[in-house]
Amino acid sequence: MAFAPALDALIDAFRVLPGVGQKTAQRMAFHLLQSERQGGQRLAQALGEALERIGHCRQCRMFAEDELCDICRSSRRDARVLCVVESPADVLAVEQNTDFRGRYFVLMGHLSPIDGIGPEELGLDQLRERLRDGEVKELILATGATVEGDATASYIGDLAARHGASATRIAHGVPVGGELEYVDAGTLAQAFSGRRQL
Repeated sequence: MAFAPALDALIDAFRVLPGVGQKTAQRMAFHLLQSERQGGQRLAQALGEALERIGHCRQCRMFAEDELCDICRSSRRDARVLCVVESPADVLAVEQNTDFRGRYFVLMGHLSPIDGIGPEELGLDQLRERLRDGEVKELILATGATVEGDATASYIGDLAARHGASATRIAHGVPVGGELEYVDAGTLAQAFSGRRQL
């Protein structure tokens, strides 16, 4: 069935969001037009303002409205320890669930030669400059537990070693409270290979 051109455009616009297919986009569009027009106006205004005002911190590449984000600007954060993550969502996860008090470097992805994503696209030249200035003493590599995340961590670990900084990798394995019988084979194998002395 063909919809009005403006409705088709709205449905297509919702489909740019991750995990939103045709049916979900239709439900969202219909909901806004049928019963949430004011909410739709607020959404449009907030989206427009965010796209106009939010850029990237020049130091860590996190989303920020100013040249530096709040974390990079804070004198309470330890600039000698840098946690390298793949996305802004990872920064939020670390901030909400740990007591980490260092700073971050956000890659905005991971190495993926098949997809044309190399060191330049991840801002690793910028990370190299931060390592070269000597202030960073440790990199905590908090990339995903995937083949690409491991390759990215390995590449950055080598980069850190060339500049005299230590590199550590976050642990992967059995979650707290997890029952071994329910853990998938890959996670269990990773947990065994990464075991440590008590």
